Amino acid sequence: MNNLIEIQSQIEKLQKQASDLRSKDFQKTIKEIREKMQAFGISIKDLQTGKASGRASKSGAPKDSPKKRLASTAKKSGGTTVAAKYRGPEGQAWSGRGLTPRWLKSLTEQGRAKEEFLIAA
Repeated sequence: MNNLIEIQSQIEKLQKQASDLRSKDFQKTIKEIREKMQAFGISIKDLQTGKASGRASKSGAPKDSPKKRLASTAKKSGGTTVAAKYRGPEGQAWSGRGLTPRWLKSLTEQGRAKEEFLIAA
């Protein structure tokens, strides 16, 4: 019985030590986050909205938001829509460009020919 009491006492001590360590690590992490926020000019509002504030970086160049970057790359690509070349048994469509879709890949692995799904012109 003494062993059980000793073990329970050790468990309580270890849990207290773990709690103390967690508290110290928590405070240390908060301090590091605050320092980084100050260094990069990040505010609480920036964290809540999930958007960059547009403040200048240390180099003086403004930061581009992810939306601006996506918009600029979309304009450059100028992609065109291509008519479907293959149609699956459940109405799925594939233009024949890019990776083979899962539905067609699984059907060809079952022994069916890709040509079976060609759309007649």
